[in-house]
Amino acid sequence: MTPRHFLTLLDLLPEELEYILQRAMELKRMHRDRVVHEPLRGRVLAMIFEKSSTRTRVSFEAGMAQFGGHAIFLSPRDTQLGRGEPIEDSARVISRMCDAVMIRTFEHSIVERFAAVSQVPVINGLTDAHHPCQLLADLQTFKELRGDLRGKTFAWIGDGNNMCNSYIHAAHRFDFQLKIACPYGFEPDPVLINRFQAHVELVKTAEEAARGAHLVATDVWTSMGQENESSVRKRRFSAYQITPRLLDLAADDALFMHCLPAHRGEEISDDMLDDRRAVVWDEAENRLHAQKALLEFLLAS
Repeated sequence: MTPRHFLTLLDLLPEELEYILQRAMELKRMHRDRVVHEPLRGRVLAMIFEKSSTRTRVSFEAGMAQFGGHAIFLSPRDTQLGRGEPIEDSARVISRMCDAVMIRTFEHSIVERFAAVSQVPVINGLTDAHHPCQLLADLQTFKELRGDLRGKTFAWIGDGNNMCNSYIHAAHRFDFQLKIACPYGFEPDPVLINRFQAHVELVKTAEEAARGAHLVATDVWTSMGQENESSVRKRRFSAYQITPRLLDLAADDALFMHCLPAHRGEEISDDMLDDRRAVVWDEAENRLHAQKALLEFLLAS
C-alpha cells in the first residue's frame, strides 16, 4: 500500500484537513481530561533534524509518547545523511525500521526525494519552501477561538517565506482570502501567487494588509541560514513591524499569530505578545494536538 505523505497542505484533501483540525480539538480536550489514548502503541517515529527547533521536537516527541509510541531524534551527527549518504539510500533503510519519518531541513527537494522512495509516511517538519505543520496549529487555533475559516480575511505581513507559502496553500484549501504585504524583492514566488490568485492578493503596505483582517500573522525577518542578511533585512522590513496600533486597523475580533521564536523590537514591537489579541501561546501548544491528529490520520486510520 502506498503511504500518504504530508509535505505540503496540498497533499491532503480539504475534507481531510478539516477532519484533522476537528480531531486535533478533540484530542486536546482528551489530553486536558487526562484520557489515555494510545493508538500508536509500538509505533516509532524517526525525527530527522538538519535545522534545530524547540516546538517541532517537543511537540512530535511528546505526541508520540502520549500516543503510546516512541520517537527517535536524529541530528546530522547521528546519521549518514550528514556524511554524504544519498538521501534515497537513507530513506530506504530508515523507512524499513520506523513507522513514519518527520524531517526538518533546508531544501524542499530533500523531503520530496526522501518521500519518493519511503515505505512509510513522511512529514515535512519545515523546509525553506513550506511549513505545513505550523499551519495546522494556526488554523486549529483560529477555529477554536473564532469558528469557521471560510470567507474570512487573513493578513500575512513580513517575509514571503515558507510560512507565507503555506498560508497561500491554506487559503486555497480552506477558502479564505489572504492579503500579503512584503517589502519589494521579498514577495513569495509569483508562480504560487498566480496559481492561487483567487484567494491571494499582494498589497504594498502593512496597513493595507491589516485593514479589516480577522487574523494578522508574521514571522521573523531573518530566518535560519540568512544571518548574513540580517542588517539589510532590518532596514528593508522596518515598515512591516506588527504593533498593537497596526492591529487596531484589523477587525474588532482580530487575532495575532507568530510561529515563534519571536524577536521583540524587530518583526513585532516589544509589547505585541502581551496584547489581548495575541494568541501565540495557544498557537504553540496546538502544534502538539494538530500533529497528534496528523500522526493518527496517517498511521492509524
